[in-house]
Amino acid sequence: MDEIEYVWSVLGGDAALTTRVARAARPEVLEARLPVRALASACVGACALAAAELAARRAAPGGVPAVRVDDGAVAAAFTSERHLRIGGREPVSFAPLSRLWRTADGWVRTHANYPHHRARLLAALGLARDTEDTRAVDAVGSLLAGLPARSVEETVYAAGGAAVALRTPEEWAASEQGRAVAGRPLVERGVLDVSPARTFAPVPPSAGALLPAAGLRVLDLTRVIAGPVATRTLALLGADVLRVDPPGLPELPDQHVDTGFGKRSATLDLTCDQAAFEELLGAADVVVTGYRPGSLDRFGLSPRALAARRPGLVVARLSAWGAYGPWAGRRGFDSLVQVGTGIAALEGTADRPGALPAQALDHGTGYLLAAGVLRALTEQSRHGGSRYVEVALARTAAWLSAGPAPDGASGAGRPHGVGGSAGSASADTGGTRGTGGTGGPSTMGTGSGAHRVCAAGDAGGPGDAGDAGGPGASPWLRERESPLGRLRYALPPVRFEGGPTDWERAPGPWGADAARWV
Repeated sequence: MDEIEYVWSVLGGDAALTTRVARAARPEVLEARLPVRALASACVGACALAAAELAARRAAPGGVPAVRVDDGAVAAAFTSERHLRIGGREPVSFAPLSRLWRTADGWVRTHANYPHHRARLLAALGLARDTEDTRAVDAVGSLLAGLPARSVEETVYAAGGAAVALRTPEEWAASEQGRAVAGRPLVERGVLDVSPARTFAPVPPSAGALLPAAGLRVLDLTRVIAGPVATRTLALLGADVLRVDPPGLPELPDQHVDTGFGKRSATLDLTCDQAAFEELLGAADVVVTGYRPGSLDRFGLSPRALAARRPGLVVARLSAWGAYGPWAGRRGFDSLVQVGTGIAALEGTADRPGALPAQALDHGTGYLLAAGVLRALTEQSRHGGSRYVEVALARTAAWLSAGPAPDGASGAGRPHGVGGSAGSASADTGGTRGTGGTGGPSTMGTGSGAHRVCAAGDAGGPGDAGDAGGPGASPWLRERESPLGRLRYALPPVRFEGGPTDWERAPGPWGADAARWV
């Protein structure tokens, strides 16, 4: 079973359709010890196939359109935030306090890109919240050098910040959260009720691209990268995507631009604008959430509560660590999950942790979530029922570390965690992938020996060094005017015959649109 076949099986797709997928392999991109390129292409390929399947269901009588996955396009998209230019300016991806730090007994990674996380990190360490960046870096480094890594992790978490101690794959696999993650399928799917089958309006014939999500309304309650990548993909495919954020918690400006293609952006305070939200929900087809599990339940935004008020809905959720286990409620980001699950140890050396060549957990999980939504819509049209789809960065990390299921395995409930079917190795052994562990040999293919080692005090994130995603990204970059200035950006990698090749709408200012459907 190859990578796309595995993902497609987890999504519940017809195995025969994978013959519609062709891949242009480019071994020079996304080089790493772990098979990042294979994971990335599989996530994008499965998403494109789900889009083609829905297109055939709605408007392609000749059968499911052919899908082409080009590793070059995938690599450019997985590093889209580093290709972005706004009026010629290069964005800032990581703040000075978002970095790896040496501690008394190892390493810890902090994430402080958002102002509130920066303030909480400093407060947890007894430093003034308004400390200037250079002084703050020096002060935090001095403090952490004398503290145990896991003590820092717990102290910062208790203060509402984001920090994770470095673990080896073996340490993560033996932890309660690691075991909980390993026991879950890569993509969780289910039916919430017995609402009638969805009837799609015909996709209007035109000379333009075939848009399988045309006419669908997607309520986007996500932040950071993974969720916005999923909804950006649905927008590419024709959906009317309205991203809604709390007015007092703005998205990072550059991040908003990178993931805002095809969407509108509005603000809404759910504590006092519940009626406005209910009006949006009443006409939505899909709701996508990306906040910590349980944090939106008080607003009636759990999957069952949403489906009870809007039968026939597709509810898609993502989280960092999964909606289960002792870390279910913890904040997390791609860089933190890499450190916590052992990936940073695998990609590093005996002296220093490393990083993947892209924020592949974010991007890969985003395309998996979009694929799950598309498949849920197709299944609704056949069998009805409100549907839910759930993914987690840590579960994607487990797949990357362990490889997909052996041939014939379903993926659901299978022991499939870091150090599983592909074995594991710590940084002390150079991170060589073996065939030990509890499963069979990995079928995901080996990565190269290339890796990125993060120096002490490195403020960069995954893949900051070198050419983004590998050499020769220019064929998959474009420029266009926007309300924010002239943009250079990575083209979408989701491609199928007759489908769209670019977004119809450029991103606009954060929160500038009305919180209503058009």
